[in-house]
Amino acid sequence: MPLAGPSHLFAPLSLTDRQRVFVLTGAGISAESGIRTFRDAGGLWEKYRFEEVASPEGWAAHPEVVWRFYGQRRLQAAACLPNAAHQALGALERSLGERLFLCTQNVDDLHEKGGSVRVCHMHGELFRSRCEVCARPPFEDRAAHASLPRCECGARVRPHIVWFGEVPFGMDVIARALEACDVFVTIGSSGAVYPAAGFVAAVRGHARTVYVGPEAPDNASAFDECRLGRASEVVPGLFAA
Repeated sequence: MPLAGPSHLFAPLSLTDRQRVFVLTGAGISAESGIRTFRDAGGLWEKYRFEEVASPEGWAAHPEVVWRFYGQRRLQAAACLPNAAHQALGALERSLGERLFLCTQNVDDLHEKGGSVRVCHMHGELFRSRCEVCARPPFEDRAAHASLPRCECGARVRPHIVWFGEVPFGMDVIARALEACDVFVTIGSSGAVYPAAGFVAAVRGHARTVYVGPEAPDNASAFDECRLGRASEVVPGLFAA
């Protein structure tokens, strides 16, 4: 697995008119836009471990604290703008159409702000909520709730987020896209959080695998190559025009 850098030395990836691309993005791409990563506070938030404000157990024990945490995350994320990497992926979607499958571990909406329309948010969406009981579908919700919101049915409303111990969204769709792809690219993911960290192993043997990020991920040995650099500098020139 070769390590390459700086970005001007990278040869663009060429695609045929039939090849399919799977792109997985992680915290690194959004960090360049100012999104605080999950452990920026050293693993603590108001003396609670993040697992306590991002788990079913934490929700059951102190839902108001959970909502304060996500309310603050909403306020912070709402002010952030997409960077050149988000915009480049939006342009790539416009070029490839359904031949691009964009999957993100991030819960922010920077991909959408950057022009992407079809985004698989495997860990949920920060600006959506859902009832914890009834069949009402998840709905857009950008409020930083000062108190515990309630559904029309009377039950509690929770953030539409995949918490620790919960199954990520869209795993069946993701599996089909992994099987069908010819090029697999991970951008800004640490390679430490599963199941996403295992995606590259699932495509080895039928897809070219490339990592983009400022430093090698934990699973660097699973990639054909790692292109080290800031996502905002590497991704715009990642694919041939």
